[in-house]
Amino acid sequence: TVRLVDGAGTVTEVGTVDGVEAGGEGGLLGIAVSPAFATDRRLYVYYTAAQDNRIATVELVDGAIENQQVGFTGIPKAGIHNGGRLAFGPDGLLYVGTGDAGDRPLAQNPDALGGKILRLTPDLQPAPGNPATPPLAGGAGYDLGHRNVQGLAFDDRGRLWASEFGQNTWDELNLIRPGGNYGWPAVEGRPETGTDSGTESGTAATPAPFVDPERVWPTDEASPSGIAVWQGAIWMAGLRGERLWQIPLAPDAAGAATGEPVAHLDGEVGRLRTVAAAPDGSLWVVTS
Repeated sequence: TVRLVDGAGTVTEVGTVDGVEAGGEGGLLGIAVSPAFATDRRLYVYYTAAQDNRIATVELVDGAIENQQVGFTGIPKAGIHNGGRLAFGPDGLLYVGTGDAGDRPLAQNPDALGGKILRLTPDLQPAPGNPATPPLAGGAGYDLGHRNVQGLAFDDRGRLWASEFGQNTWDELNLIRPGGNYGWPAVEGRPETGTDSGTESGTAATPAPFVDPERVWPTDEASPSGIAVWQGAIWMAGLRGERLWQIPLAPDAAGAATGEPVAHLDGEVGRLRTVAAAPDGSLWVVTS
């Protein structure tokens, strides 16, 4: 179901997306508004279908959605780790967070769509300029090595940030680089946390080819979903952690790209699913 929420909090149902097969962590997972919405009236939706996760467009016309067009298919689905976050970047391209669908090797398989951030054109084709050495996910991939990306946001400098659902030990906030490998399943967290690996053998050091996260949290303090950039910080919703994390976007004393995180709403409103910076200057928080 798609609903429109206005600035006064009035909720209006505008329709449903066809072909959604809800189950486990699958269903209608992501939505993004076209950068050209004023003229094309287009919304982008990421959902779990019978055989895969896929992306479609719909148009909002006279208060109802219509003209659903499937544009990108084949993202692996499972009862867990379906990803699903959509975000348009300042370059006008669509960034897509996918999960490993419970099949860990997919995250390191350069040909697979799972465990990646994808970058697509508004027509849902692989974007020109995606990393080509090697090509990732048939040309649609922007990076690799993710377990389950549920949050994507761009800061005022045009940098892409992603929240990462950890397994048993460490959740992550990553600063995304084109072609970067974020380590899953070979590593979870970063060396100074004393992290255990996601593999059976375990390791306490991030291998050289992998990019370390900018920030990590124990899974009972975060289990992050959506993120937003607002008032000079990244704001990250915590599911199991039941709190809203504020991560300042300023170098800390050690030279990291972010300052020390601060928790808000700790245990006050239950599980937090996502956050969004609204045009009126407020921050909206979605609870379960």
